Amino acid sequence: MYPESKEEKVVKLEKGDTIVVPSGVVSWWFNAGNDELKIIYLGETHNAINPGNFTYGSLAGAIGILKGFSNKTIANAYGISNEQANELVNTQKEALILKLEQGLTMPKPSNYDLTKEFDEGIPHFQVKKGGSIRFLTSEKQSTLEGIKLCGKLLKLDPNAMFGPIYYAQDSGVELSYVTKGSGWVQIVGLNGQIALDTKLEAGQLFAVPKFYVVAVGAGEEGIECFSIVTTSKPILAQIAGNMSFWKTMSPQVLQASLNVSPKFCELVMDKIENTTIIMPPN
Repeated sequence: MYPESKEEKVVKLEKGDTIVVPSGVVSWWFNAGNDELKIIYLGETHNAINPGNFTYGSLAGAIGILKGFSNKTIANAYGISNEQANELVNTQKEALILKLEQGLTMPKPSNYDLTKEFDEGIPHFQVKKGGSIRFLTSEKQSTLEGIKLCGKLLKLDPNAMFGPIYYAQDSGVELSYVTKGSGWVQIVGLNGQIALDTKLEAGQLFAVPKFYVVAVGAGEEGIECFSIVTTSKPILAQIAGNMSFWKTMSPQVLQASLNVSPKFCELVMDKIENTTIIMPPN
């Protein structure tokens, strides 16, 4: 529900869907199935009340906003009696999560397309036996306009590798959640020191700071990572590969920078011609 909106938008969610929930809107979430429902919340919290943490403001329940007001204020605001105001505010004893009473039926989904399935359409990058990268930007999801965020879905086949890369131009911080599989991640800072070198498993999170360089590798079962990036126009700058700076750099500059022989310099230039942002296993 948006401020000043006259209708509720009930959206059906399925496995793999993403949905944008702007700051300040009111939302409720309901598990209509018989299995456990897992929802991953990723977002920018720099300007939150407590930076680094999501801020929940509940309308109802044990920590609801209304509990702070007097019964008289609530009665006047809602046009009810003081006794009715007390019932309105204090009947629900649960906080954020509750179970419905028997016989209570939730509203059916409305005809609104607010979700996005990442597997739709052509990937931004795809390598045979390597994997794929898909971005979700404001061009595909209009609700992302103005909040300077985008989504990324990385899928790597068994033993494939992504990167090393960083986000160029409007560089962003990346927060990634491993949704499936296992593998590893290496993150290096601007001073060339390793910031993170660890194994990855489903259910784990890792963050890539601004302008840090990251490489992700898949294990024997492959790996999938969903990310939120604090940029509206993601541009991947490759550190290696046929679209990297090394490829466009003149041989003399490359030779001097690496302090290598002309022969070795030529070898490197030839080799990276056949490498990409996603590398299949050897």
